[in-house]
Amino acid sequence: MTHQVLQPEGWATPRGYANGIAARGTQVFVGGQIGWNAAQQFESDDFIDQCRQTLRNVLAVLREAGAGPEHMARMTWYVVSRDEYNSRLKELGAVYREVIGRHFPAMTCVQVAALMEASARVEIEVTAVVPDAA
Repeated sequence: MTHQVLQPEGWATPRGYANGIAARGTQVFVGGQIGWNAAQQFESDDFIDQCRQTLRNVLAVLREAGAGPEHMARMTWYVVSRDEYNSRLKELGAVYREVIGRHFPAMTCVQVAALMEASARVEIEVTAVVPDAA
């Protein structure tokens, strides 16, 4: 196993993320991805639809490095509405599992005043670690 989940003894188990990940291998840094398609066009203004597309975009960049969701060690979410994020967590969890599966890296989520693209509702950046060949 190349990724080790870091869960301090006595801490409650987090839901949908890890407190920490230890990994060894080639680091892959995915710049902030947003919910537009490959032509840089938004197909929806809906938060959940944009999250789905954003996660797909993250995976597309990871694939370029020979990586997949299982290699993600760290994920940072930037959302324009904390209230929308929290009120739609059940839908978001379903979309996350649909696109990413059940791999939960160390995560941070922060509300920001705005994103650089005015129509963007979410931006996600990822650090992944691909194991070195044996």
